[in-house]
Amino acid sequence: MLQSAVTPVPVFKLYGETAAWPTPDLIHCESIAERSRLHEWEIKPHRHSDLVQLLYVQAGKAVLEVEGVVNRVESPSLQVVPALSVHGFRFSEDVEGHVLSLALPLVEQLSGPLDSQVLMSAACYPIGAERRYLDALFESISREYSHQEPGRDLMLQSLISVLLVWISRRSLALAMSEAQQRDRGREHLQEFIRLLELQFREHLSIERYAASLGISAAHLNALCRRLGGQSALQMINQRLLLEAKRCLVYTTMTINQVSDSLGFSEPAYFSRFFKRGTGQSPKRFRIQR
Repeated sequence: MLQSAVTPVPVFKLYGETAAWPTPDLIHCESIAERSRLHEWEIKPHRHSDLVQLLYVQAGKAVLEVEGVVNRVESPSLQVVPALSVHGFRFSEDVEGHVLSLALPLVEQLSGPLDSQVLMSAACYPIGAERRYLDALFESISREYSHQEPGRDLMLQSLISVLLVWISRRSLALAMSEAQQRDRGREHLQEFIRLLELQFREHLSIERYAASLGISAAHLNALCRRLGGQSALQMINQRLLLEAKRCLVYTTMTINQVSDSLGFSEPAYFSRFFKRGTGQSPKRFRIQR
């Protein structure tokens, strides 16, 4: 973690600066290397009270920490750093990219028409196939920022508005993708439970169940833990234990017959399994019920 638990977090206007902005703009744009080179490629944890930053890593490597969430970037990515969020960065010496800082009044003005206030929450967006588009957009912002030409303010605001629309669309797409993944996860879990109900006596491996669902065993385990609160193996064992308890309480089957009905190869193995899961032997469990 970049942030220290005991060191007070400074509040800066820009990286390492507590003075006023270097220009009268509500915008500041510079290369990542321009500032981080002065700090040995590491920006210590700090926060900004009145500005939002957009950090575009085009090349090289970076470790980006915002409010305790760490993103290790090795491909083009755009990090949103909201106002007041504690953040710190580390960069490789070959890093390329831009830092765009926006004063809150400008952020409120430009993001007002958007449905989602995407600059109010920290996020790191992979650029993927849109690298050339983002490269051109940031290059245009940087060039416009560096030259005092007629219509400069309007052009900058227009270009930044385009960038905010891109971020808004990417945020919406990721949210929809995550929702779809959650829905698919629930469907997979429900199907696993259905298969388990049909086949728990066969003592199938987690890999077999996962293959039937078209997912990996690790994915199935993750779904079970996230949505069911147990691992896949725990769910299998709990289903076997439930059926064993039912047989011991509601039927007159012997312990050996219960063991056979549940697919155990030996009664001794069944007894060990039952005691491990309940703390009692099958016989003791039946007597106490």
